[in-house]
Amino acid sequence: MESQDSSEPKFNVYQAITDQVVGAIKAGAGKYVMPWHTQSGITRPANAYTGDAYRGVNVLTLWVSGCSRQYRTGHWASFKQWQRLNASVRKGERGSIIVFYKEHVTAESEDEADPRPRLYARASRVFNADQVDGWRPPELPEEPEAERVGLVDAFVQGTGAAIRYGGEMAQYCHREDVIDMPQIERFRATRTSTATQAYYATLCHELVHWAGAPHRLNRQFGERYGDRAYAFEELVAELGAAFLCATFSVANDPRPDHAAYVANWLEVLNRDTKAIFMAASQAEKAVSYLLSLWAEKRAAPAT
Repeated sequence: MESQDSSEPKFNVYQAITDQVVGAIKAGAGKYVMPWHTQSGITRPANAYTGDAYRGVNVLTLWVSGCSRQYRTGHWASFKQWQRLNASVRKGERGSIIVFYKEHVTAESEDEADPRPRLYARASRVFNADQVDGWRPPELPEEPEAERVGLVDAFVQGTGAAIRYGGEMAQYCHREDVIDMPQIERFRATRTSTATQAYYATLCHELVHWAGAPHRLNRQFGERYGDRAYAFEELVAELGAAFLCATFSVANDPRPDHAAYVANWLEVLNRDTKAIFMAASQAEKAVSYLLSLWAEKRAAPAT
C-alpha cells in the first residue's frame, strides 16, 4: 500500500468556504451585490433526493455556486443521490462544496466531567440539476405577488414585534425594543423587485436584529459602528433577512446603504475562517425563532 504524502496539505473546509464567500463579496462590492443578493437566492436550495432545504452556511455557499455558474435551478444532490434518482452527472462536471457536521467522541468527552461529543466539520460535494441528465425539477406554480406579500405580512404580525412607522431610516432600537420603519411609500421598485418587496426585505433585516435582543436569543450586538461585533451582527441580520426572503419567495435586492459594511465584513471573515459559519448559524437560529413565534400565533385559539 502506498503511503500518503505527508507534505500534501489537508483540505480545510472552513478556509475553502470562506475563500468562496470572500471572493463573491469582493466581486460584487462595486455594485453593492453580496452573495445573498443573487437572483438564484429567491428560494432556498433544496436536496433533490430528500426534498429537504439546505440550512445555514450551505444555503450561502450554494447560492454563490449557483450564481457564479449561472445554474437555473436550486435543486442539488450528491453523485450517489442522483444515481438513486436514475439520473447521471455529466462527465467533467465539478461539484460544489457543502459542509456537514459529524460527532466524534474523544477520550476527554468520555470523561464524566466533560461528556459532550465534539462536532467536526466535514466537506461533501453536490451537483446541481443543471449538471445532470435524466431528471427534471418539479414544476411548481408561481404564487402571485399579492399572496406572497400577504404571507410575509402575516408572518411579521405573528412575531409580535413592536413596529413604529415614520421617520427616515429603518433600525432596531435596543433601548426601546422597537423597530423603526419608514412608510412603505418611501421604498422604490428596482429591476428585480417591487417597492413592497423591498420594504419587507428591509423589515426582515430589522426583525433578525430584534430576535437577537438579550431577552430573546441574546446575541452580542457591538457597541459602536465599525467594531467587529457590530459588523458581525450586521452580517447575521443580512443573512437572516436573505433566508427569510427566500422562505417567502420575496426578492432581496442590494441595499447601497450597506456598502459601508463591506470592508468590515471582509476583515471579520479574513481574521476567522469560522466566522461565516457562525454568522450563518446565528442567522438560521433567528429565522427559526421568528418562524416559531408565527407558528405559535397561528396555533393559538381565536379570542
